Amino acid sequence: MKSTVEQLSPTRVKINVEVPFDELKPNFDRAYRKIAQQVRIPGFRPGKAPARVLESRIGRAPVLDEVVNEAIPAKYLEAIRTGEVRTLGQPDFEVTKLEDREVLEFSAEVDVRPEITLPDLADLEVSVADVELEDSEVDEQLDELRARFGTLTGVERPAENGDFVSIDLSATVDGEEVPDASTSGLSYEIGSGQLVDGIDEAIIGANAGETKTFTTKLVAGEHAGKDAEVTVKVNSIKQRELPEADDEFAQLASEFDTLDELKDDLRERLGRMKKMQQGVEARDKVLDALLERVEVPLPEKVLEAEISNRKHDAIHPFDHDEDAFKASLEAQGGNPEEWENEVRTEAEKSVRTQLLLDTIADEKNVQVNDSELTERIIYQAQRFGVSPDEYVQRAQQSGQLGAIFADVRRGKALASVVRGATVTDASGAAIDLEELFGPEEQAEAAAEDAGEQPETEAGETGVTEEAAATPNK
Repeated sequence: MKSTVEQLSPTRVKINVEVPFDELKPNFDRAYRKIAQQVRIPGFRPGKAPARVLESRIGRAPVLDEVVNEAIPAKYLEAIRTGEVRTLGQPDFEVTKLEDREVLEFSAEVDVRPEITLPDLADLEVSVADVELEDSEVDEQLDELRARFGTLTGVERPAENGDFVSIDLSATVDGEEVPDASTSGLSYEIGSGQLVDGIDEAIIGANAGETKTFTTKLVAGEHAGKDAEVTVKVNSIKQRELPEADDEFAQLASEFDTLDELKDDLRERLGRMKKMQQGVEARDKVLDALLERVEVPLPEKVLEAEISNRKHDAIHPFDHDEDAFKASLEAQGGNPEEWENEVRTEAEKSVRTQLLLDTIADEKNVQVNDSELTERIIYQAQRFGVSPDEYVQRAQQSGQLGAIFADVRRGKALASVVRGATVTDASGAAIDLEELFGPEEQAEAAAEDAGEQPETEAGETGVTEEAAATPNK
């Protein structure tokens, strides 16, 4: 087999492959066996008809089709391995020459990782916000804890913000009832924002047994974006009574004996959380600084796939009805054209980020061991509410195990850059990254879990160097 690589652009190549027919004998053997199982020829058991008998019965063309369809992906993979081509995404195949019993020639156009020149990463400097902790934030945490131990008590008064009400809902659009918008006995906290716009204003001031009507725009379903007349009946009203914030409550809700000890613990926890937020901010700002410094050419097909995938995720909850999605977007004050631009901008940054971090990982020779990969799988499985085994099975079925591996490697590469950067707070004080991320051997995992890593979830389209050899004709 002979192959050549033609550079079409910094991010795309054309691979030309020439395969003599004598190299295709194993492919022909498999093709004959497969076709023999599918064709019934009198006098021969299934799968036992000789090649010459098969060809006399069905012709040579079906055999050639089977051989070509099997050989092209395999020979393509062989060509990119031999030429050390770092491909991205799926190739577009074209058979350029097919002379029976002589030669098969084909070409494959595919995106490739561009050559990226990295600057000196040691002189990166970023500033993050100061850690500021107000007493009111501690009080807010305490109130949230008290709410978990609160009780609901019925009241004989009009509904107020913060009350819990039991309601019946129904809605009509142009006089026709909307089944999906009807429910009864629904428990709702006024002011939580968990239901349609306008419902709080309608309920506040209503008494138990009273019915109110208001108009709102539906944001989901077949009537998304349309005005609906909503009827809400208040069945009952309850207010939440919180336990007193005292030593007795501290003993009930924690391992501490006094309220002051509990509040000190809440303050310490909030402080640690804010320091971790500093770490996330430092990571994000270091990444932004890198992207500003480094020119990263964008592979066209990879970018298109990323944009398509993001749009798919957005429209999926609307049963892939683009009109319903746009109507919902407009009902919430969005603009479809602006949303399209935002999707493209975010996709471009995502692809640039992945290519840049891959380059850094190569330069730093970043390795990923089995335990790190397992930790990421467990972490992702917990996020999606499935078992690690089920998550791995889904990733295998969608061909995304390589993407998971790549994400872990990118996270480690970014963590190494963050640790080498100079990070100060708004007051000019240096930030102790070891205090934020832990000892050096734990830095990568901490930076990875401190917040959402720029990554590709299993099942998504992303920048991976797995050779996807499914023909796109």
